[in-house]
Amino acid sequence: MALIKSISGIRGTIGGAAGDGLTPIDIVKYAAAFGTWVLDKTQNNLIVIGRDARISGDMVNRLVTATLQGLGINVIDLGLSTTPTVEMAVPAKQAGGGIILTASHNPKQWNALKLLNSKGEFISDEDGKQVLALGDSEAFDFAPVTKLGSYTTDDSFLQQHIDAILALPLVDKAAIKAKNFRVVVDAVNSCGGFAVPMLLEQLGVEAIEKLFCEPTGDFAHNPEPLPENLREIARVLEKGSFDLGIVVDPDVDRLALVNEDGTMFGEEYTLVAVADYVLGQNGGGNSVSNLSSTRALRDVTEMHGGQYAAAAVGEVNVVNKMKETNAIIGGEGNGGIIYPELHYGRDSLVGIALFLSHLAQSGLTMTRLRASYPNYFISKNKIELTPDIDTDMVLAEMEKRYAKQPVNTIDGVKIEFDKEWVHLRKSNTEPIIRIYAESESNATADHLANKIIGDIKEIINQ
Repeated sequence: MALIKSISGIRGTIGGAAGDGLTPIDIVKYAAAFGTWVLDKTQNNLIVIGRDARISGDMVNRLVTATLQGLGINVIDLGLSTTPTVEMAVPAKQAGGGIILTASHNPKQWNALKLLNSKGEFISDEDGKQVLALGDSEAFDFAPVTKLGSYTTDDSFLQQHIDAILALPLVDKAAIKAKNFRVVVDAVNSCGGFAVPMLLEQLGVEAIEKLFCEPTGDFAHNPEPLPENLREIARVLEKGSFDLGIVVDPDVDRLALVNEDGTMFGEEYTLVAVADYVLGQNGGGNSVSNLSSTRALRDVTEMHGGQYAAAAVGEVNVVNKMKETNAIIGGEGNGGIIYPELHYGRDSLVGIALFLSHLAQSGLTMTRLRASYPNYFISKNKIELTPDIDTDMVLAEMEKRYAKQPVNTIDGVKIEFDKEWVHLRKSNTEPIIRIYAESESNATADHLANKIIGDIKEIINQ
């Protein structure tokens, strides 16, 4: 069992002892902490909630709802929804905050409370620490019986979300409709199963083949949209009857694409392709991704005359850097698209609409479009930590070893070697050091990663 308390929310496996897993006691405690924080911070007693389709969602939802009502907070429940839909609903409803009940790409035994501020954006590091402190102190003041909060449902927001996407100037519905696209969708039996087809139909996509689109929460495969988990959709596309495949994670904030021949477009290249389109249509502009994302975004941005900036890993960090640099497109290399003209949050639905506009206007197949971008390969590795390893010391020693190279330390240690790089950072959710390396071939990326792993082991064993 696991319970991970971080600034971005509370995540854990369902069951077990309080404090070891995400039990009803933990859910109530941290829902109360967040509700108390919202009341203190905003004097606004309205919170929007929504959830993905995972099996524990209904149980978690009822605990969170009742707890917020007990604080005197009025709750608007969007029910089964996507993370970006909840993000957009919070400011639309002028709420003090939002809670998304989803463990994102984690397997079905996990769930989480993702916490949003009044702008519908993930709460800051400072705010997250305040929520955790409130939870630990249990300094809650519940409402008397005459001042309990109300509870209402609203299932209209997904359509409002889609309407806002269709109204974007860069979403070329006419071009998409004219192409008569045939698309396969894998939504891992969660909310993308109804949200993605709903969007595609309204974009004028000709044919939609649905794989795992029943929102039962019984995930048909590991829900992280990585190539090894996408064999079924690849097999369908290999037959040659479709133009592309679309894969989303359970809460629909990560987008992976599959080529017409069943090969992977590359999760890192979702953002690259969308940025190419947005920057091209805009006549340039700035972009942002996190330190662990492909260099190809920088190459494409500079090709369009813009400037690229890197942020620490984590959506809130990317959003802050985008605001700081006035970026018009950004996100994370895990398939997370952030398009500020719609809202500051990773959003697979707007990513799909922009990508299909790009594909339609280009006149290219998926494989030819992918071949038009700089080709980089990322080798993703990790080292398991034991309690006796001083991780901060290891990272500091690595920084010293490579002091002659450009080194970025805003999030772990990133070392650059011309067009290659390696990024070392402590995971926020697992007891490991992640080691990502990128180069122009798989072999050289693996070689670079293995060289760095060797250095780390040498430091650990000194």
